[in-house]
Amino acid sequence: MSLVGKFATVGGATLFSRVFGFAREMMMASALGVGPVADAFNLAFRFPNLFRRLFAEGAFNAAFIPLFARSLEEDGEDAAKEFASEIFSTLFTVLFVLTALAMVFMPALVQTIIAPGLSACVDDPAASAHFIPCADRYEITIAFSRIMFPYLACMSLLAMVSGILNAFRRFFAAAVAPSILNFVLIGVLAWCWWKRADQQTIGFFMSWGVLVAGVGQLLMVTVAMRIAGFSVRLKRPRWTKGLRRLLALAAPAALIGGITQINLFVGQAIASYKPGAVSILQYADRPYQLPLGMVGVAIGVVLLPELARALKAGRLGEAQHTQNRSLEFALFLTVPAAVALFIIPEPIIRLIYERGAFLPTSTRAVADVLGLYALGLPAFVLIKVFSPGYFAREDTRTPMLVTGLSAIANIVLSLGLFYVMAERGIALATTLAGWLNALLLFEGLRRKSLWEVDRALVKRSALVGVSSLLMGAALVGLLIEFRPWLQTGSGVLHQALGLAIIVAVAMAVYFVAAFLTGAVDRRMVTGALKRRRRA
Repeated sequence: MSLVGKFATVGGATLFSRVFGFAREMMMASALGVGPVADAFNLAFRFPNLFRRLFAEGAFNAAFIPLFARSLEEDGEDAAKEFASEIFSTLFTVLFVLTALAMVFMPALVQTIIAPGLSACVDDPAASAHFIPCADRYEITIAFSRIMFPYLACMSLLAMVSGILNAFRRFFAAAVAPSILNFVLIGVLAWCWWKRADQQTIGFFMSWGVLVAGVGQLLMVTVAMRIAGFSVRLKRPRWTKGLRRLLALAAPAALIGGITQINLFVGQAIASYKPGAVSILQYADRPYQLPLGMVGVAIGVVLLPELARALKAGRLGEAQHTQNRSLEFALFLTVPAAVALFIIPEPIIRLIYERGAFLPTSTRAVADVLGLYALGLPAFVLIKVFSPGYFAREDTRTPMLVTGLSAIANIVLSLGLFYVMAERGIALATTLAGWLNALLLFEGLRRKSLWEVDRALVKRSALVGVSSLLMGAALVGLLIEFRPWLQTGSGVLHQALGLAIIVAVAMAVYFVAAFLTGAVDRRMVTGALKRRRRA
């Protein structure tokens, strides 16, 4: 299968999950709106979900796959099983202890890390239609966090099993597993709607749904691993050379690969000082995560094993070509997505969320944040492209330092801008920190002569920018023309139809411009079309 084909497999599975994630967020917004229960659920869920993104979407793969692949090729399958069992046993034990401690000390975690803003909460019954006293907000955040924290253990174990599947080039099961979470929560929300449950009850059932989904995801990839003919066993943990090497690689990789989520987590902790700001950031994150997940995760999962194999075989020219084409692919899809999300965030948010408890004022607040997030979309995908250039060479120190600088910049900017722009300041800080990270990672590769930009990449990147600007101009004109269709109260059907026409025309403008200018490789497109016709 070609590199683009592998990107499409993982990206398609991720897109499938993110689409149902949209449905989940739409139902949640309608049920909870921008209120205290939504804030409590999002704060509690962000902590274990941070680890899902850190481990399941890159970090464990970055550390585990090169070591597992080396053991598999140099020592055989039995040795690889022994190595995998050692890692699994240690991971299981550490997660069990960590979960037990978190359950006991959850009030302190909520007060200091998860939601420090709740300690500054002041009761204001006029601030929300669904008023909950500050003490109760604090208690339900603790309760939600305790219910959902074991999800962290499930996702960390899932990451290891997914790494094994990816090493065997079995990408689909691990990519589609997150869909289980969306299906479970959609079912929970539908049941709560049918029972006309109050908001706190909905929050508790959704928290239990997250835990059930985590177990289901772990079972799914475990079955896929068994079908692939591989298994691991639980035994007494031991401090081995392989475990030491894995930890040395995994800790920096977790920091590097999860910079987006680390920035979002820091942002939500700061946003907890303003009621409703946490939910605004979360609702804006969902549309932004769709292209980021579809492109960024696919590149991160596929590029590392491909690059590692080329380098271990001494095929340096192939490695350079793979890096350049991956960057080209990333820019081709993310630059127009960023332009579109920046120009038309409000109609998108209104169509997705504005119903039930989600009011027009909430639409404007979430749209403002989404527009600022959109400016950082290419940067966070580029991080996924640049990081494997270090990981494949087992260099985690350089990107760890870069990511540390970026995280510090994000914290400083978030604290400063929050008091000026509220939640919009946090979004802007996240975007600026993302670009700093991406630029420093690229400069590090260039200075070490680990990345040579070829002429085709420079030319096509410039033409992608031109094509995206043409599409942006078309979007502005279309937005003016269809504005009556997209206003509050115009009806879901009119909004959906108007937005569908705008998106379809804008996509047509972009792809036609890209093809005519040469922003996309014409030979590749025509070759693919000929193969499709023959098939």
